[in-house]
Amino acid sequence: MGASKIAISLDEKLLTRLDRLVQTQVFPSRSKVFREAVTERLERFDQSRLARECKKLCQQFEQALADEGLVEEEKEWSKY
Repeated sequence: MGASKIAISLDEKLLTRLDRLVQTQVFPSRSKVFREAVTERLERFDQSRLARECKKLCQQFEQALADEGLVEEEKEWSKY
């Protein structure tokens, strides 16, 4: 997967903190800081989105669908 360059603007205080992390070798580069930060934030966003969508489900309806599938499958299972 190729990488693309982007330009961003940061206030001086934030940039100073970021550079300190690079200088103390917590991160090897500014780019690595941003890649990890964006990746982490997007993962949290996806997880919270999944949780929001799951809340929309009707537990009784979903259980009924699951039970219905099991009843039909049981009919096909071999008797031992």
